[in-house]
Amino acid sequence: MNTIKSANFKTTPALVVPPLTPFDSSLKVDRAALATHIDYVVEGCRATMVVAAGVETQEYHYLPFEERKALVRATVEAVDARVPVVVGISHPSIRSAVELGQLASSLGAHAIQLLAPLRPFGGAPSTAEVVRYFELIARETELPIMLYLNPGPGADLGPEATVELAKLERVKYVKESSRDLARVGRLIEQIDRAGHAQYLTTSQMLLITLQLGGSGATMPPPLAELGAKIIAAFDAGNAAEAARLQQQFSLFPARWMHRGLMPTMKAALHALGRGIGEPYPPFGTLTDDEAAQIATYLQSTDLSHVTENHA
Repeated sequence: MNTIKSANFKTTPALVVPPLTPFDSSLKVDRAALATHIDYVVEGCRATMVVAAGVETQEYHYLPFEERKALVRATVEAVDARVPVVVGISHPSIRSAVELGQLASSLGAHAIQLLAPLRPFGGAPSTAEVVRYFELIARETELPIMLYLNPGPGADLGPEATVELAKLERVKYVKESSRDLARVGRLIEQIDRAGHAQYLTTSQMLLITLQLGGSGATMPPPLAELGAKIIAAFDAGNAAEAARLQQQFSLFPARWMHRGLMPTMKAALHALGRGIGEPYPPFGTLTDDEAAQIATYLQSTDLSHVTENHA
């Protein structure tokens, strides 16, 4: 396998895409369906980087540790060096995180993604504790780190703590999920434009992130297909078209987010003819009416439909 060594989003805005995870009837990862889905992520969504088992929408947390590692391997294999891969290594145990980081290196990954951790015994971690967590893992791994900020699954860090982590030598990317424009604008200035790390946001913040000088966004499919069109319009200097496309994120996925991002994305993929199955039980199943609403809404967007359903 050819290792891709660099991914500079200053010349090409970033579209970092986590493929969703298909499960078979025995709740094992369906590798054939995963490979087809990753083809869509790379080719149809024009991902500049693919996430392997790194964000909650990928449902990796349901998997035993060895199956999680197998999902990482299958993802890297399916991407086949067409674009860089960032491997998720988040884990309460630094030993387990290091093991995943070393696996990422052995597979030729470009970077590792690490969620700012909660304290397993409760209470908000201090900035010093989070910095120490990252330093301990960086000491025993060799790849660049993508700091992942997602309060709930991870710690809710303030801007000052985020900047401190972004200044760590090994942290080269920051992905955060706040959708808070005041925070995003501030941290683009203090992190990305200051030269500490490349700053990535979410689908809802993509266009304003690019306009303010940030590096791009992380989003799952099929949101990423629309994200690629926004980036293309922005790069072409077509502000009106970029804004028209960005408006399509106003209701999608927000209108259905009471079910969660991953179930909404799996329902949307099904509606577009790219279905990869249902969420891992028991959480997140949409009603028939909700699935029909999504299908109807998607007809008004610039997302492409296919005639064959891959489910």
